[in-house]
Amino acid sequence: MPVERLLPTSEAEDLLKLVTEIAHEELKPRASADEEAERFPRDLFTLMGKSGLLGLPYPERWDGGGQPYEVYLQALEEIAAAWMSVGVGLSVHTMSCYALAEYGTREQRDRWLPDMLGGELLGAYALSESQAGSDAAALSTRARRDGDSYVVNGTKAWITHAGVADFYTTMVRTSDDGGHGISCLLADSSTPGLSAAPRERKMGLTGSPTAQLLFEDARVPVERLIGDEGAGLRIALSSLSSGRLGIAACAVGLAQAALDEAVEYAKGRSQFGRPIIDFQGMEFLLADMAATVESARATYLDAARRRDRGRDFQRQSSIAKLVATDGAMKVTTDAVQILGGAGYTRDFPVERYFREAKVPQIFEGTNQIQRMVIARALKEA
Repeated sequence: MPVERLLPTSEAEDLLKLVTEIAHEELKPRASADEEAERFPRDLFTLMGKSGLLGLPYPERWDGGGQPYEVYLQALEEIAAAWMSVGVGLSVHTMSCYALAEYGTREQRDRWLPDMLGGELLGAYALSESQAGSDAAALSTRARRDGDSYVVNGTKAWITHAGVADFYTTMVRTSDDGGHGISCLLADSSTPGLSAAPRERKMGLTGSPTAQLLFEDARVPVERLIGDEGAGLRIALSSLSSGRLGIAACAVGLAQAALDEAVEYAKGRSQFGRPIIDFQGMEFLLADMAATVESARATYLDAARRRDRGRDFQRQSSIAKLVATDGAMKVTTDAVQILGGAGYTRDFPVERYFREAKVPQIFEGTNQIQRMVIARALKEA
């Protein structure tokens, strides 16, 4: 059943209609086959760029959509419901543009943002390393100033779009001053010495490439430093607060897709002369799934509205990410149960939804980290 949304403007309603049309006509029909073939749908990102969907929450001055986060996230949810890999990719691209949009100079934004937001370029966000995941301040990829360039050496890990992105918003170490020694570079994918390792072999989101990003004496021009030297960790953490809302919206979209599939199956499957949806055990299971989806949606929308009004939303962002991704794991698990043996086969998409639901509990800060953020906020209140 279509999601009933309360949108702030008629423009937003028209936008969601366009997004829903693209999701159902262009994304959903290809999702299962492309995921099974581990094919990255770059053409769909080009299509979304031309449709104005790659820069929704950013200013129109730089070819963005000028939409509040409340609207952007609901558009993202619709895309993720049709194809999770594309939804996550859009969320990652949006986060990759954040550093430049919020911390870049006017000249930097005028030069690079229009192509990033208009669909000409696809982005990736390079923060994590094999020994610096939850402990982002421990990263070791180093950038040494040499004339008008930084010479970068090191390895980034678990980078979505590694090898297919056109630019990498990259956090590097420019001094040994702990978290204060990290800086942000906007690295072009064509930079000599910058390459991607072979793709990781993942249990889900197989249409979305994830790989290590390798820097071997890669020279990144000083003009591509975003913000001041030493401001990188602050930029990274600020980016993640917004990025977590993107992952929350994607998780809700995935859970909604699983719920819809389960309801449709339960209506059509009969046992003992009745559709199984009429049995109370099934009714209660589906009701709990629906409550989980709608509660998670309300949680991310509350955080988004706080962000749109310029209020602090870090705690609410962590809550939304925690609630939505844990909820998606539960809802997709229950969807497989409702379909029974059929749900365990690739003839139905719920087994894929189940596999895809796990990683949102891990990336953009594990859900254990979200609990630490929430608890810290309670102590400081």
